[in-house]
Amino acid sequence: MALPALTFIATSDLVGHARGRSVPSSGATQALRRGVGWVPANLAINTFGEIADDNVFGAAGDLRLVPDATTGIDIPAGHGRPDLRLLLADQRLPDGSEWDCCPRTFARRALRGFTEATGLEVVASFEHEFAILDAPAAGPFSLRRLRGAEPFGTELVELLDSTGLQPENWLPEYSPQQYEITLEPAPGLIAADRAVLLRELVHDLAARHERTVTFAPIAAPGAGGSGVHVHLSLHDARTGAPALYDADAPSCLSEIGARFSAGIIRHAGALTALSACSPSSYQRLAPHSWSVGGAFLGERNREALLRICPTSTLGGGDPTRQLNLEFRAADATANPWIVLGALVRAGLEGLRRGYEPEHIWPEEATEAELAGVPRIPGSVDEALAALTEDEVAAGWFHPDLLRTYLDVKRSESEAVRGLTPEEICRKVADVY
Repeated sequence: MALPALTFIATSDLVGHARGRSVPSSGATQALRRGVGWVPANLAINTFGEIADDNVFGAAGDLRLVPDATTGIDIPAGHGRPDLRLLLADQRLPDGSEWDCCPRTFARRALRGFTEATGLEVVASFEHEFAILDAPAAGPFSLRRLRGAEPFGTELVELLDSTGLQPENWLPEYSPQQYEITLEPAPGLIAADRAVLLRELVHDLAARHERTVTFAPIAAPGAGGSGVHVHLSLHDARTGAPALYDADAPSCLSEIGARFSAGIIRHAGALTALSACSPSSYQRLAPHSWSVGGAFLGERNREALLRICPTSTLGGGDPTRQLNLEFRAADATANPWIVLGALVRAGLEGLRRGYEPEHIWPEEATEAELAGVPRIPGSVDEALAALTEDEVAAGWFHPDLLRTYLDVKRSESEAVRGLTPEEICRKVADVY
């Protein structure tokens, strides 16, 4: 079978946009070996397409985008668009060594360090919500809404399956014109790679169908939001045995799981600066919105920052392999590699320092009982302050990467200064 004419070599930047360069597929073998040219300041491009002022890189320096052959997928031709080969890449220095500011390298180092320190591997899945803005009106979770997305919906599931992304569920969601797509759990870096690829495949297929989709956190003030829920489980790196479940522990969460969770809760403010980071993100994250009502660990509570997900023995289900943790404060304005790497770093802090959850809130906890739980930041500016003030979390990053991230986020805040909440939501939705 003939190769597509073009191969696109991509990275995901600090605002979750895939950027890169294409080469003729006849030159792909050389690109796999030597990479293609790239520029450090590209990392400082904000979500609105502007390079942040005073970024640390300026106009100097060179990099190579070095593709990882294991990430390659082929997007088939159809609906007037040619086929395309898509590869994800690491950003490396010209001599091939790792660049400290590469988001994918950040994730890989975090995952590798976690395994070296604990003997455990992270398995993850990114659960995406998005809106099809021109889908016909229909009720939440309804068959009518599901069918209203056809033939896009069926083609999306077929595309994800054919490219090896392992789709798990495709469903109509609660908010108007909202849908959700989930993928099977996979080893950490693969899961984050798939999150990057999924967003691009959804947008590409939507364009083929002349549909308009957005992964924006919220379409309008007060509307239902779209998040990215990150599911995490831990397994013995040698045997593959799951490590989160303990039938005799509170909420069946093992001591390892409890301490891992406590690390995430301890660094909640810094984590939200990395996971919910657009000017409209914090219009979604609020109590009574089924997003995040506070920085707490909750048993099957969908307003917890970190949720202990349910298990089932129905049909012979094995709870030991089902139990996982769901981080609910992320959205698609964030980079999946940065989010996963930071969660893993936070969890490792919990294990190293022996943190214990202050409380595991049971499923039946009342609103009054939860009224005193710590709140997450209420804005991007508050979240960025939490990140800079958290010396442990700030220390996870090379200083140039942290400074660039802060510059990018602050430039976005400046870009929406003076806009109404409605205008901010619209501006963010247009680019996601």
